[in-house]
Amino acid sequence: MKESIIIIGANGQIGTELATALREKFGIENVVTSDIREPQNLKDGEIFETLNVLDKSAIESLFQKYKPTQVYLLAAMLSATGEIYPQKAWDLNMNGLLNVLDLAVEYKISKIFWPSSIAVFGPHSPKTNTDQYCVMDPNTIYGISKLAGERLVEWYQENRGLDIRSIRYPGIISWKAEPGGGTTDYAVHIFYDALKKGTYECFLSEDTALPMLYMDDAIRGTLQLMDAPKESLTIRSSYNLTGVSFTPKELAEEIKKILPNFTITYSENDPRQAIADSWPASIEDSPARADWNWKPAFDLAKLTVDMIENLKTNKI
Repeated sequence: MKESIIIIGANGQIGTELATALREKFGIENVVTSDIREPQNLKDGEIFETLNVLDKSAIESLFQKYKPTQVYLLAAMLSATGEIYPQKAWDLNMNGLLNVLDLAVEYKISKIFWPSSIAVFGPHSPKTNTDQYCVMDPNTIYGISKLAGERLVEWYQENRGLDIRSIRYPGIISWKAEPGGGTTDYAVHIFYDALKKGTYECFLSEDTALPMLYMDDAIRGTLQLMDAPKESLTIRSSYNLTGVSFTPKELAEEIKKILPNFTITYSENDPRQAIADSWPASIEDSPARADWNWKPAFDLAKLTVDMIENLKTNKI
């Protein structure tokens, strides 16, 4: 069957690269990207539609026009920004999801991808090797909305027959698109400042370990999950997924192996520290490995080399 794909919220850090991968896989004419903002570099043949995910009638018009078989809903307000604008974050993250799910039922969309996050965990969740099932008490609007979203996703599958696939993304590291207001953003910003300034002031403490995933692995894992047979999937809320866990100090030491003069300092009393402290230091993702053969390709050393080489060549 010919696939017709719509990506909602395609201009963000993940959407930018996911769109490229989906166009390569399914053909440029079969992938429609959409966002509330127009993209900066739309290439010949690429299809883009301006869309506010809170406008349900506009989403319906898009579904009527392109008759999608798959929808990727990426529009969201992330953790740090969400704490500044809690009402807007809740509205975007929850009502945008509800709009898409309701219309997916009506228009019989074959598969939907919606990302969750490690932000669903909280202060009483296990800090190391955090399990798929454990205490989940998020204390950010972003995390609360993602946990509520997981419950909605499972309900719509059980009660409305939708096939929704989801990953609890950890921090995503990428050189192509800059991050959009998350607590793990330091792990991208540090590379830019290392190359431009030779120094970086980190908003997290040097020993704050967080789970991370290199973008190449994030895209590959997402496509693997979407390709997996439905009957092989045992998690219908959102899969734990991880690549590598490290602290700012460990990342800085890896950068110094390539840029020996690089220095790092640490700021105090940044509100993002409290968010990071409530999240896991490492993730246990055996269900993803068992159900759809997930395995990351990038460790800390490999992603550091790749980030620096690509930023030097393409950005800085």
